[in-house]
Amino acid sequence: MWNDIELLTNDDTGTEQLPVGFGHECGTALYQVDKLLQITSSEKVSVNPQLHACSSRDGSIIVVDRSVALLDSTRQSLQMHIQFDTNVDVVGMCQEKQFLVVGERSGNFHLIHIPSKQTLLTKVHNGFFCIMCLPLAKTQEGQIKTAFISTEEYHSLGCQNFVIIFVTGYFLGAAKLQVLDNLLFVLDTENILSIWDVYSLTLIWVWPLIHIEEFLLSTESDSSSVISQGLANVKLIVMTTPDTKQMRSLMVFALPTMEPLYSLEISVVSSLVQSGIGTDTIYFLEGIHEKHQKPSEGPVSIVVMRSLTEALPENRLSRLLHKHKFTEAENFAIQFGLDVELVYKVKANTILEKLASASVGSYSHDVWLDLVNEAKENLQKIQDSQFVVDYCLNAPWPLYETTHEMLNYAKVRFSPPTPLILTYNSNRVSFPPLASSGIAWTEFLNNEDIFKNILFQLEEGNLSCAQYIWLRHQADFESSFDEKMLENLLNAIHFTVPLRELCLWLKDVVIPFLRRVVPKGQKILAKWLEQGARNLELTDKANWPENGLQMAEVFFTSKNQGEMGLTTFGHDCEEVERLKKLVNDLQELINLYRKYNCRLALCDFEKENATTIVFRMFDKILAPELVPSILEKFINPYLCKHNLQKDELLLQYIKDLLERCRTRSTSVFETAWEAKAIAVIGCISDTDLKFDAVLQIMHGAMVPWSAAVEQLVKRHLEMNHVKVKLLQESYRLMEMKKLLRDYGIRDTNLLKDKLVKYILKQDSPTSLEDALKIVATYMLPTVEVYVLRMIDLIDKERGEESLTLLKSLSLDEAEKVAERLTIWGTLVLQNKAENSEEVPSHFIKPTKKPHNIFKGNYMNKNMYMYFFLQEDFDIFPSAEEFRNPSLMSRLLEEHIKAYETVRSLSKTRRVQTMNCNSEDGKSKNRSTESRLYRLALLLQRSEQELGEELALRALDAGKVEDTVKICREFYENHCNEETGKLLFSVCQRLCHMLGSDVPMIIPKDMNLPAVIYEMACQAATACSPGNYNYHLLLLFLLCTFDDDRDPYEEWTYDDFFNEDGIVLDPQIALPVAYETTSSLLPVCGNKLYPLDSMSLANCAFIKGQNLLLPVRTPISAMLQNLMECSQCELALRLIISSFGSCLQHGVSNNMDFSLSEKVWQGRSETKSFLVALKQKCTSVTMTIILTLLHKVFNCRFIDQNLALGYCTVLPKEDMFKKLWDVINNTWQNYRKVLAVAVVGVQLANLCGEAKEKTKFQELVTDAEWGILLGKFGISFETVFRQPPMRKKELIGTLVQNPEVDTELILNYCSAFTLDSDDALQLCIETLLLQNAHTNRVEDDSAENTEKQPHSALLAKALEIIPLLKSTKDLVASLSGILYKLDPYDYETLEIVLKVMQNADEKNTSIQLNQALSLLKHLESYKRISPPVDLEHQYVLEHGIPLSPAAHTRLPFHLIFFRTTRCFWNIISAELSEESFPTLLLISKLMKVSLDILHMSAAQHVFVKKLKPKIFEMSNNGYTSVVNKETTKTVQTIQSYLLSIINPEWAVATAHKIAQEFPTGKIQAFKFCLYLAEKWLKNTTAKDDTRKKAEVLQKKLYIQYKRSATENVLITHNLNTGEHLKYIGKPANLIILLYEHHSIDQRIQNPTGRDYPDIHMAAKEIAEINSLDMNKIWDILLEKWLCPSRLPSEVICISTKLVKKKILRRITLDIYNPFLVVQPIVVTFHCVFLPPQPIGVTQLTFVHRSRALKCLLYLADTKTVETLFKKPIEEVKYFLKCCVYLAEFEILNIPYTYESFHKSPKEGMIKGLWKNHSHEPMAVRLVTELSLDYKVYDSQLWNGLLQKLIGFNMIQYLRRVLIAITGIHSLWEVSKYSVTPHLFLHLRGLDLPAFALGCLLLIPQSEKRKQQIQGFLSTCNTEMVLQQIDEHMNTGEVVAFASQIRSLVLDTITETESLLNVGVFICSRGDFPST
Repeated sequence: MWNDIELLTNDDTGTEQLPVGFGHECGTALYQVDKLLQITSSEKVSVNPQLHACSSRDGSIIVVDRSVALLDSTRQSLQMHIQFDTNVDVVGMCQEKQFLVVGERSGNFHLIHIPSKQTLLTKVHNGFFCIMCLPLAKTQEGQIKTAFISTEEYHSLGCQNFVIIFVTGYFLGAAKLQVLDNLLFVLDTENILSIWDVYSLTLIWVWPLIHIEEFLLSTESDSSSVISQGLANVKLIVMTTPDTKQMRSLMVFALPTMEPLYSLEISVVSSLVQSGIGTDTIYFLEGIHEKHQKPSEGPVSIVVMRSLTEALPENRLSRLLHKHKFTEAENFAIQFGLDVELVYKVKANTILEKLASASVGSYSHDVWLDLVNEAKENLQKIQDSQFVVDYCLNAPWPLYETTHEMLNYAKVRFSPPTPLILTYNSNRVSFPPLASSGIAWTEFLNNEDIFKNILFQLEEGNLSCAQYIWLRHQADFESSFDEKMLENLLNAIHFTVPLRELCLWLKDVVIPFLRRVVPKGQKILAKWLEQGARNLELTDKANWPENGLQMAEVFFTSKNQGEMGLTTFGHDCEEVERLKKLVNDLQELINLYRKYNCRLALCDFEKENATTIVFRMFDKILAPELVPSILEKFINPYLCKHNLQKDELLLQYIKDLLERCRTRSTSVFETAWEAKAIAVIGCISDTDLKFDAVLQIMHGAMVPWSAAVEQLVKRHLEMNHVKVKLLQESYRLMEMKKLLRDYGIRDTNLLKDKLVKYILKQDSPTSLEDALKIVATYMLPTVEVYVLRMIDLIDKERGEESLTLLKSLSLDEAEKVAERLTIWGTLVLQNKAENSEEVPSHFIKPTKKPHNIFKGNYMNKNMYMYFFLQEDFDIFPSAEEFRNPSLMSRLLEEHIKAYETVRSLSKTRRVQTMNCNSEDGKSKNRSTESRLYRLALLLQRSEQELGEELALRALDAGKVEDTVKICREFYENHCNEETGKLLFSVCQRLCHMLGSDVPMIIPKDMNLPAVIYEMACQAATACSPGNYNYHLLLLFLLCTFDDDRDPYEEWTYDDFFNEDGIVLDPQIALPVAYETTSSLLPVCGNKLYPLDSMSLANCAFIKGQNLLLPVRTPISAMLQNLMECSQCELALRLIISSFGSCLQHGVSNNMDFSLSEKVWQGRSETKSFLVALKQKCTSVTMTIILTLLHKVFNCRFIDQNLALGYCTVLPKEDMFKKLWDVINNTWQNYRKVLAVAVVGVQLANLCGEAKEKTKFQELVTDAEWGILLGKFGISFETVFRQPPMRKKELIGTLVQNPEVDTELILNYCSAFTLDSDDALQLCIETLLLQNAHTNRVEDDSAENTEKQPHSALLAKALEIIPLLKSTKDLVASLSGILYKLDPYDYETLEIVLKVMQNADEKNTSIQLNQALSLLKHLESYKRISPPVDLEHQYVLEHGIPLSPAAHTRLPFHLIFFRTTRCFWNIISAELSEESFPTLLLISKLMKVSLDILHMSAAQHVFVKKLKPKIFEMSNNGYTSVVNKETTKTVQTIQSYLLSIINPEWAVATAHKIAQEFPTGKIQAFKFCLYLAEKWLKNTTAKDDTRKKAEVLQKKLYIQYKRSATENVLITHNLNTGEHLKYIGKPANLIILLYEHHSIDQRIQNPTGRDYPDIHMAAKEIAEINSLDMNKIWDILLEKWLCPSRLPSEVICISTKLVKKKILRRITLDIYNPFLVVQPIVVTFHCVFLPPQPIGVTQLTFVHRSRALKCLLYLADTKTVETLFKKPIEEVKYFLKCCVYLAEFEILNIPYTYESFHKSPKEGMIKGLWKNHSHEPMAVRLVTELSLDYKVYDSQLWNGLLQKLIGFNMIQYLRRVLIAITGIHSLWEVSKYSVTPHLFLHLRGLDLPAFALGCLLLIPQSEKRKQQIQGFLSTCNTEMVLQQIDEHMNTGEVVAFASQIRSLVLDTITETESLLNVGVFICSRGDFPST
């Protein structure tokens, strides 16, 4: 979419034609081509657009595809721009620009109102429209008259072309027709243009060779002139069809001759703008490509509208020149015969402007070189001589060489030369640095203030140029130079100046100049350097901090060019002090950067100290994992360097880190510091400090702790350390804080009860637990928490939770809580009862804890009952009603009846009733059994009472199942006496009901007899002994037909005899049983009175009734049945019971038989019945007894009492025979034998058979021991039923069994009459050796026994000892065993010794107390060394394996039993600082020499601990080995040595240790001296040892001094081999120290680091060796001030006095007043006072000059003026005279101060030169005098310079040449005199670069050029370039460097390839402008 239209102004148009001569533009006429507008598309163009346009006075219409643009008449404004749906074919305006008509290719026709931009009409047709009427007022109403002519009748091409078909046939298909006067111009469809006569249609002209696409007719006037003048002024404009190059031509022809006037090539996509004939400007549209596209690359992207306007040649030329198109202008001028030289001059002026821009840096080097070449070429074409001269003079040539060349060109071309040219030539060599800029050169010539030019060059960054000007013109501004100029100079230095070059310039030139000219300016310079160095941190970070140090130390390392040759820094100046401090800081900062990888900003570093810098190192560590490696690699060396203790510092860092994290505002979730702190803790080796660090983290970490902190704390909590308790306390506090934070509480200072209440009120799942933690933390009672919690739960009606909580408490807590809750509940009830009849249940709900909680608490019980009456039964009695028993019984009766009513209902009905009750919400009123029992309890009725009533009620109703269920539940849940009564009542009732055949409802699956039997058994179990037992036993006998019992269970677990028999048949036995029961327990319907009984035995005779008769038959039947089923026991019981009941019935009612006959007439049958029953029972009983005995003895468990009873029934012979038969038939069944034997013993005792009793008793004893020992796994088989002596065989086995105690052994010995002492002794030995490792061979059983604790074994042994009759044998035996025990088995040794001690036996060779005390010490000691050879030898000798404990324990035997030598062999290896206290106690206990112990301990601790630590610290770089650990160790060693009683031993030991000290021996020897003095004080003059002590003391003192001296050397890093040789000669050593090389280095570079402090070292050495330092200084002053041999060149004193010894040595520490006073006084005396203080006989001027120089350097101005009483300037002048007089002395020229001062200096100089010019010293003296007194004779200086070269005094010559740079009269002398000689000299020294620089100074250009070419042809160019890079980048020669480099590179370019020198070109990069 072509929618972007840009109208171009006049400035944007420009000329668009191509240069003439290339076929693009041609013709005799000249047209100006302008671009008026351009149209672009916002979318990608796929095909070339279709263009057409029309123009008139009203404006122009442009059509590009679907885009239509309307321009105004000026074509500078866009009136309308419309986009249509399809391409537009027809456009036009009418009605004076009111309407726009548009016809689309699709057939749409639009009529648009231009002012309002509204579309009035749109129609779709294929044909012509003819608008007949256009009423403007009615356009909106659609009242427009149109006519339409369809084209479909003629063709199908639509309305694309207007075609006229002539019938005449002259031409067909005319594309365009135009009539002008009588001429018809016809363009046909074959692109041929022809002219016809309108009237005759005669062909006038045709152009068949030119294929024309469009044409226009144009004239300068209107068409009326054509009629009058014809075609004379008419031009034909045509546009041709595309040629083979896809280009069109726009051609202009003159009519009528058709002469071609102009032709222009245009693109293929072009169209003429159709306009009227009266237009003199031609417009056309052209499609063009963008600049980067080629015409063949695709469709056009831009459509432009151009105009062609005929123009004059002069105007066209001016336009071309204005556009700087000089080549086209030159061709155009030649073509049209215009002034070509004008083009050259304009081009020259344009180049002049560019050169001016190039001179200020607007263009690159190559660009302005091209400009110069272009200017040279252009000037060759200009013939105007004056213009060329002015141009050469005024042009700002970029290079001086170019300026010189152009002026020479003007001079050669035009003569005579101008004065300016001569000026350039004459000054060319003088100012070579200014050759880089012609403008700068001109300004330099016009500048009267040369210093301003220096400032300008510095501001521009041209340091080399400024350097050169400074050097050449220093003398011009030296006299006027002041502090203001210094400030301007420093401020002018541009920040882009290379730092290295700047520092060298300041160091070598500026700073020495300032110290000489403006000394006060040093403050300004120091301040500027400080600020500049600091700024480099921001401006040049890449090279920081080395660049800052380089800049700052320039002030202190600059060359000395002062008047006196002395460097004075202004030490009293604050600015200099700050600069010096900055230098030190930067040096340390560089170390941090490079050595320790710690980057700190300078401002931060200045705030830090050594400790905090370590903190910053840790801060820089980003990953905690890197902490150990960085600590080891970087931080540890820093700690060593600064003698910082690692562990203490790491702890301090953690504290600092915590403090910073606590104070700064950070997120609470930030835990990055924790990981770093934890990593740092891992690097702490001291356990105490590590725990301190953990405590710090615990206190500082954010709660809740992170996982890392939690893990750290837990790991340390598991350790065994004294500070673990502190960790535990902190951990507990942390948990409390964490807990409170969970509840939003951050203030822990609140009242604790409020905290608890607040936490409980939150009612969270853990609130109770959290509250308990709080009270536990603050040690408050927990009951309050439980009370508050339960009250809260009760208030929220969560009683069950309250009960659960109460149940979880302990009994004591529950009681307290219940009591508190009861009080609270009572108070609540009292308050609520007054306002409400029904008290809310949650206020009175009691607890369900066990009843003992509420024991004695009546209030709780009542509340309990009261609550459940309301809660479960909806009964709300008043307090009075609740206390009425009758009312409560009646209430219970009602509920029982209701319960029975409910159970009597049918199942369906009952279910329906229960459902109805549930539905109507009255479920609480349902009558259930459980609720009935609950109600009974609440009404204070026991469950048994209610159960009995319910059971009997059920039996009355015949409901056996309900009754049995009630009985079972009671027995299972409430097995007590009351339940037994209940069961008995039910059983009795059931038996009578069964016997009476009472109807009952018995379930089908119920075995009622079994049930009765079961209940009878349960009743017998539950009942207490009484009347019921007999009856229950009867019931038991009658109900033994139960067939549900498990015989295996009875056989296995029943301890009583249980007879085996056939189960009775219920069908047979039950009727008889019921009948028997009924006869023996007759039912009594009457009321029983006291003493009445229901049993037959106690029943009274009943008149008319014999109760015995019913008994006979059932008993006989029952007895027969039992015998048949082998139920002998039951049969026996039945006989006895039944016979007993009958007998008792008869006897109790017949106390007197005769009386009974009278009372009970006819009762004799009772007697006969009983007699017959007796006979029958006796016979049956004997048979049953024998059968039962057989059964009893064959049972697993024999019922002895039962058997005894059975045996008593038998005759004596039968019963003993029966017992022995059983015993003999029993084998190793000790229990059966025992049971039978016991029965036998009892029977024998009853029968009085003593022999039988003894046999049975022995058998009982054997059987009992067989059973007893069998429990311990000991077989008694071998000695069973054997004599007592055989029983001794088992004692060993008994003793070795760990389960056998002493009592058992004693009983065993007693039982079999054995000796107890032997057994007990064996028992003790066995016990003691049970866990021991000895050489005794033990049996397998002992080895397999489980070991017991030694304490238990000892306790057992001690219990046995009192049982011994004598301990002598025991102690003797244990003494022998003691030697055989494992020496490392302390436990066994201890118990053996304690047993021996407890035995209290006096006759023993072992000191038991001592041995036990030794064991105590050994047990508390953990061994630190491996076993020694003695120990291995010992275990081999005794056949004992080396115990694993040997690595942690010391051998007891070798210490206690062996010799002292053996003792020390063991102990010496164990000596350490930690083990010494225990070993000291052992030594005291063993009574060995404690001196040996202390000596050995001191040696051991030194060798094993102190010495390695010192080596380690030394190897790690620690400058001092004194720290907390080493100090503590040294103190320990000293304490050992002080504890030695023998002073000689103490001194010897200390001396040995001192000699072995790696470093720091001085303190050791001091201590040795202390011990020696102590020894000496303790002796008298008569003692033999005094002389020995004195000799030792002297020897130690000598060694102390040597060691102390050596230590001083080591401390000050002066311990070289040369110095160590003089340790024994301290005075010589001090003198040698003042010759140390560091003194020169300190003076040459005062900012250097690590210089040894010579003064301090000398002072310390003098103090140690008691030397007088003043005398030594006097010797040094005499040596240096007054040497015995005079130097060959005294002039060096004035030029290089900094190298003289006196200045270097005496002024090492200018700030020490004590060290300065002495030299000042001495030098003053040397200068003025006749008495010589240092022993010199006569002082020369050399001595005086030296002394005076030192004085001026050491003292300040005020002190000097005070001493001399003269101004300082006079003193300095006097010094200068002394220096010259000293040199005159050497030359043997007699001058005094007065004669020298008064003599004319020029004559003196020339005379000296005349007589002594052959001497180098004289030449230097003449030179110095000439410079000093300003004697500048050319002839003299010519000779001086040549002599200096001849004497090879190059360095001095350099200084001289610099000094005469400001003396213009000597310039030519230096050139002619010095240059040739200096060239030869430098060439001989293989310095080709400097030699080439000398050649540049040759004044004659031709000679200079010739010499340079000759030299370059022979020298090594690579070496020249290398020397330029290495030696000519800075300083005075920098100005020559670029010139020399250019000459060499030009030569290389011309002669050879650059491959060999590429390295130098690459190294230099782009060449600078200088």
